[in-house]
Amino acid sequence: MKLLVINGVNLNMLGIREPGLYGKGDYKSLVKFIKNSAKNNGVSVKAVQFNSEEKIVKAIQKAYKRFDGIIINAGAYTHTSVAILDALKAVSIPTVEVHLTNINEREEFRKFSYISLYAEKVIVGLGFEGYNKAIEYFVSK
Repeated sequence: MKLLVINGVNLNMLGIREPGLYGKGDYKSLVKFIKNSAKNNGVSVKAVQFNSEEKIVKAIQKAYKRFDGIIINAGAYTHTSVAILDALKAVSIPTVEVHLTNINEREEFRKFSYISLYAEKVIVGLGFEGYNKAIEYFVSK
């Protein structure tokens, strides 16, 4: 099984950006965590991060017929991007949406996710562990 993990806008700022919300682990630590989780679950994983909506859409499109699943944390684009939703629908790759924080307990505008209109599962508020839960979800399917 091959999974693509797409991290969106500002996730490269982990450890710097609001550590009280997002934790003290940096992006490099997140990628290491994801790769270890994938290895422990016997799957192949590629992790990418983009601050550009266009690059996220291109990564989704390039995943077509190359990956068995997508794990996506689009950051703020979660709440604004119909383009990312449409790209996910276009490629028809099973998708799990992950958020480090519990978006349902934050500002009102963060409570709606376009991606959730397509994702098979949404995991919120578990920090890095949310990515592990997403990988385990794909393995258990």
